[in-house]
Amino acid sequence: MKKMWAQLLLFLLFTTASPQTKLAVPYERFILPNGLNVILHEDHTTPTVTVNVWYHVGSGNEKPGRTGFAHLFEHILFEGSGHVPEGAFDEWLETAGGNNNGSTNPDRTNYYENIPANALELALFLESDRLGYLLEAMSSGKVDGQRDVVKNERRQGIENQPYGMAFVILGESLYEPNHPYHWPTIGYMDDLTAASYEDVVEFFKKYYTPSNASLVIAGDINPASTRALVEKWFSDVQGRSRPVLIDAPPAVLTEEKRVVFEDRVQLPRLYMAWLTPPSLSPGDAELDIVANVLAGGKNSRLYKRLVYDLQIAQDVSAFQASQTLSSFFVIIATARSGHTLAELEKVVQEEIDRLKQTAPEPRELQRALNQYEAGFLSSLEVVGLKADRLNSYYKTTGNPDYFNEDLARYQALEPNDVRTAALTYLPSHARVVLSIVPQDKVELASGQGKKYEPKKKGTD
Repeated sequence: MKKMWAQLLLFLLFTTASPQTKLAVPYERFILPNGLNVILHEDHTTPTVTVNVWYHVGSGNEKPGRTGFAHLFEHILFEGSGHVPEGAFDEWLETAGGNNNGSTNPDRTNYYENIPANALELALFLESDRLGYLLEAMSSGKVDGQRDVVKNERRQGIENQPYGMAFVILGESLYEPNHPYHWPTIGYMDDLTAASYEDVVEFFKKYYTPSNASLVIAGDINPASTRALVEKWFSDVQGRSRPVLIDAPPAVLTEEKRVVFEDRVQLPRLYMAWLTPPSLSPGDAELDIVANVLAGGKNSRLYKRLVYDLQIAQDVSAFQASQTLSSFFVIIATARSGHTLAELEKVVQEEIDRLKQTAPEPRELQRALNQYEAGFLSSLEVVGLKADRLNSYYKTTGNPDYFNEDLARYQALEPNDVRTAALTYLPSHARVVLSIVPQDKVELASGQGKKYEPKKKGTD
């Protein structure tokens, strides 16, 4: 009960504060001789620590014909290293009362441990060993084993998941084949099949180097003693030159693309997607608020019309998918039985046009801003989320404590900024309209579109 009241007071304090209210997350930063960037943040709220490592490599660093490597590495790094037997990584952390995981996206690969403060050295040893000595334990057999795991993950999570192919299709439709965001992070089956042990070793040597990584340690720490532990465990990791940044072509969409995919689903679903500005660029924050105004909760415009008033949709959502090179904005709506996606698109377009013509009321904008601010401030109470933001801000801006600047983007918004963002970034002539329909029910799609056929090669 006390915690609930404390959270309520924190929410009221910040959501009623003026736009001049400043946030600060103090940190210490240093760079080891081998190039490893280290960021330390003290937070003695609980006797826990998060160790959060970002390797500045994601699926966007891959090349056509060799997709899926970044995600494959996420799996391989849990399979043991020079001084850590296979299976011991998880076992030792769990015995110490901790947990760990990893994730991959087009821009980075992340690994983290949430641990009691007294287990910090264990986590640092484990992370340093797989950075410095992974190749000593890697083998063709381990690569083959994890490749099969990833392929099965693709089958379960994408190919055999209802609507699971949606974002694969959207990526291929929004971005040209030579753009790093064209292919899915999990990769293509034939590329995973073709990946050799030598390819994997080359990828590791190129991207898994201290100068291409950032290590955040946040929580119940003493900065001086923590720095000594980092130097103890990471100083012997060999440094290599940082890989060259991605030379990506601009993301450009100059036409409307309509795509139809027949899936093993019961209800048709509509996806409308646009290319939008990169993360933290002008327009990025505005589109977060556009998404909220259109489909952020049950009081939003699209939810009220599609689900409540007309009752032609089961659900509706929207979001700005912020990424480093190029973002995309997407609206998703699932039709109710007996209704078509053309019906849904008509209403969605009416609400987009209304927002383009007339700015939202100040009260509507303030509600959206309050919701965003509450979530932003709430995330600062979780040391693991705070550690990940420190890493994200460092990679994107070079400044780990970008919290105030980030939040200020939203606090500065006026109603007309939201209208202008919709007018600028949601054109009808340059977008992707994807209809996912039950098999043999193409008449439920929204307009005529190119039929999408998934790649079959290498799926067995």
